[in-house]
Amino acid sequence: MATLSVLEPIRALVGERMSTALPLREQYGNDQTYNPGAAPDAVVYPSNTEEVQAIVKLCAEHGTPIIPYGTGTSLEGHIAAVQGGITLDLSKMDQVIEVNPEDLDCRVQAGVTRKALNAYLRDTGLFFPVDPGADASIGGMTATRASGTNAVRYGTMRENVLGLTVVTADGQIIKTGGRARKSAAGYDLTRLFVGSEGTLGVITEIGLRLYGVPEAISSAVCAFPSVEHAVNTVIQTIQMGVPVARIELLDELQMRACIGYSKLEGYKEAPTLFFEFHGSEASVQEQAETVGEIAGEYGGVDFQWATKPEDRNRLWEARHNAFYAVMATWPNTSAVVTDVCVPISRLAECITKTQQALTESKLISPLVGHVGDGNFHLSIMVNMDDADELKRAKALAEAMVEQALACGGTCTGEHGVGMGKMSYLEAEHGDALNTMRAIKKALDPQGIMNPGKVVKV
Repeated sequence: MATLSVLEPIRALVGERMSTALPLREQYGNDQTYNPGAAPDAVVYPSNTEEVQAIVKLCAEHGTPIIPYGTGTSLEGHIAAVQGGITLDLSKMDQVIEVNPEDLDCRVQAGVTRKALNAYLRDTGLFFPVDPGADASIGGMTATRASGTNAVRYGTMRENVLGLTVVTADGQIIKTGGRARKSAAGYDLTRLFVGSEGTLGVITEIGLRLYGVPEAISSAVCAFPSVEHAVNTVIQTIQMGVPVARIELLDELQMRACIGYSKLEGYKEAPTLFFEFHGSEASVQEQAETVGEIAGEYGGVDFQWATKPEDRNRLWEARHNAFYAVMATWPNTSAVVTDVCVPISRLAECITKTQQALTESKLISPLVGHVGDGNFHLSIMVNMDDADELKRAKALAEAMVEQALACGGTCTGEHGVGMGKMSYLEAEHGDALNTMRAIKKALDPQGIMNPGKVVKV
């Protein structure tokens, strides 16, 4: 347990916004997948940057670990309190601080969720496009360098964060970046903290790029005779420079789950691509016609269009609920969830070899991906009481990563490292991993910021 000497002054600072109740602590120590959880010693709900600063200073004095927490939707063990300590739930820091419509930017507190931000922006004609599926917090999305369904057109959090307010491990408040669209002044500290997964500091405020809501939006769904045919459609679409906003792949197992869970009547249990096109009425029609022709060349059938907002929302809600659909379709199992990302030209090769390994594993594993930027995921369904199944699942996940690295890709396109993918970083980054360790030691010499994640020190 964290000593009473640190808990008592924190309670004096935040009052009832701290809990040491065991059920709550256990909840905060577990993510949504098979990763072994670990409960913190207390959960604290700060309300502003200054409170975070005061809490971090107290924890630094006592060498107490700090685990920043957004909405708990991470998948690689990011939130497990492996050395105990204090979980900082930033959900009460949920204010949109400013919106600058003329400059297409805004600033928000870390606890604002992406859906809440877009609801706030609704009357401005602007929106924030990064969409990882879950209604994650902007702070959590920044910390994990999230991306999602719109990344093929709008980029990831890396491209869309302008600046940050961060409380460092010694309790300093620093501001990085700014509102200018570019800067050549000093080290790019913003990019250092984006993707740091809470291991270098606590992100409390974020400056973001915004975009104008497109004049026209249209979605389409198309089934294919095989995953390879679908992927080749994606590759040709991207290589031709068609500016699609989203291209999502669901294999036949994932379609079966989504059809049953989301009541998608009229769709086939076959490898399927979900498309979305943004732009003017004319450009959307041109994009759609071009993609339709490409899909036809690769055996795409039953192109189904959705232009009404309610129809489009229903389709994308089904896509966002893919993980929950899998869990409902194969109950009494747990999901070993993993993702990789490869250059678009190697996507078909990587998926084909991953599917071969999947067949050899004899496991159920629906495949889904943001394939427009070479990113795909497996949800490997496992009976956690079956040691052999779990061993085969981990071997499959490892084979998937090894194949991605062999294709010039990365061990994770968007889930992040957490605890689950630490072992792959040396193969991917080589001696650069030593530089990462040096940065960690320099910014967090006590090792109190989300210890046991990203890099081993």
